[in-house]
Amino acid sequence: MDALNPNELETLRILWEGGEQKPPEIEGAFSWAIDNGTLRSVLRVLMDKDLVDRRRVGKAYYYRVKKSRDGVLSRMARQMARVFSDGSTAGLIAQLIKTEKLSPRELAELRRIAQSESKPAIDKSRKR
Repeated sequence: MDALNPNELETLRILWEGGEQKPPEIEGAFSWAIDNGTLRSVLRVLMDKDLVDRRRVGKAYYYRVKKSRDGVLSRMARQMARVFSDGSTAGLIAQLIKTEKLSPRELAELRRIAQSESKPAIDKSRKR
């Protein structure tokens, strides 16, 4: 997947949060001003990247995302890990923790997640 620019990311955010929408609805939900022509170009690029598709209803096109938010995040994290930490996602996370100003509450939440994820999963398929 090619890198995503801010307009593409904002469009994906709007579609993930609001579901299928027409361009005027997407434009109205933008966090900053974007003109109609630019938005339509962004939508074409997202379709070319296979992240968005559209369907026609009457004269209007409705756009929706094709990829999950988690899937796109995972691919972007792998790209960032290749660039910033020799491909190590854990290294990328460690760098972010070191460089971002996290509150004690955020750090506690990260510890909680790390501890819960490191516990071995219980195999419920085993017979006793």
